[in-house]
Amino acid sequence: MIKYSRQREAIKTFLVGRYDHPTAETVYLGIKDEFPNISLGTVYRNLALLAEIGEIQKISTGNGPDRFDGHLHPHYHFMCSCCGNVSDLKVEGLEHINVLAGQGFDGEIEGHFTYFFGKCPTCKNYEIQ
Repeated sequence: MIKYSRQREAIKTFLVGRYDHPTAETVYLGIKDEFPNISLGTVYRNLALLAEIGEIQKISTGNGPDRFDGHLHPHYHFMCSCCGNVSDLKVEGLEHINVLAGQGFDGEIEGHFTYFFGKCPTCKNYEIQ
């Protein structure tokens, strides 16, 4: 069993209240007022622990820092290839992907992670001007 930590609880609460998938540094800046003595290293360790025990999602972007999501319900993410922002996508009807992936596979598909890439509205509009 993991010992309770006010700092860890504050990190989790900070993430649950957001939909912009902040970096560890953003989380650190967001809770520093409440915990002035917290270090960036402590935030990184707690984010890693929360992700490991399944209380948050860690989103590896491939280029740039990892992002974190406090929402555990099944949903999809969009990653902007220009600015690196990560946002939620409201996509319905993709549950059949597990069935499709399971065709011709002798194992058991239990779930999936899917990321969508491209330009966010801000970057797309900036490019047009």
